[in-house]
Amino acid sequence: MNSQRSSKSNLKHFEKLLYSAIYKIRNAREGTVMISIILSCTFLAIVSPHFLTEKNIFSTAIGLSSDGILTIGITLVLICGGIDFSLGSVMSLSSITAAVLFRAGANIWLACIIGLSVGLICGLINGFFIGKIGLNPFITTIAVMGIVRGLSYVITEGSPISLFNAPESFFKLGQGSFLGVPIVVLLFILLSLIFDFIARKSDLLRQVFYTGSNENAAILTGINTTKVKICVYLLAAFLASFAGIINMSRFSVATPSIGLGADVSMRGISAAVIGGASLSGGEGTILGGILGVVLLNIINNGLILLNVPVYWQDFINGIILLTAITFDFFSHKRKLNK
Repeated sequence: MNSQRSSKSNLKHFEKLLYSAIYKIRNAREGTVMISIILSCTFLAIVSPHFLTEKNIFSTAIGLSSDGILTIGITLVLICGGIDFSLGSVMSLSSITAAVLFRAGANIWLACIIGLSVGLICGLINGFFIGKIGLNPFITTIAVMGIVRGLSYVITEGSPISLFNAPESFFKLGQGSFLGVPIVVLLFILLSLIFDFIARKSDLLRQVFYTGSNENAAILTGINTTKVKICVYLLAAFLASFAGIINMSRFSVATPSIGLGADVSMRGISAAVIGGASLSGGEGTILGGILGVVLLNIINNGLILLNVPVYWQDFINGIILLTAITFDFFSHKRKLNK
């Protein structure tokens, strides 16, 4: 009896310490990113007369929305202690599946549902091999990325699939607006608010933090970490698939080059790490990831407005990611030394 009480007491103490650390890190990192966004916007507004125009603001917001939706899933994966490089390819395959079915005569919305289901299957594969079998998430998701990317090219033979004869209601998803605000932006904001609220308040999402922070301790407290990992990879793949459907609606075409290789996943990982998610797991917030997406897209938009060659964008984004990873590394090292 005394040992059980001691175990429960230690668990409660562990929970308090974990959430105290998460709260402090979250506030510090989110505040830093917010300040960076404000400074970047101020600088670009001064040096470029086009930055604060309505056209540029809406264009930037629409452009970051699909990346932002995907980043929500990536942030949860990182918090859980994993990583996922396959999401860009999943995004592509889901949209291609929907486009092929529509061209074969299926209803566009039914085709989209099947496309989303294909994305869930990809997430289930990741979750099974990582959560159930115990394979390394880095290697596993790169392998799945190659498989899924290969399927996309086999199905399309490298050619885009046009959706010019899809119903107007479908195009409104990616091209329409409501009360003057693009629908895709509204969807992104809605999903961000929902998942940020759930991540902060839900007991289920706390299990994701526990699993990423200390999986062995989570198992001892009765958490089914295998189930948690599978669910997280399923959710990430679903969000990536949804982003793919939105892009298909926005551009009226499905192509295997959307989400090319690990590029889209890398942008999402960069945004999540910049926003406070840790590559070691157990830390991060949805809001932080979203702020990271906003900052990266503002910087890329500024580079375009300032006529910086596109070849420099990857270089600069790489420097930003390296800086964020270095900060994350020394933060963990400092905590371990305390």
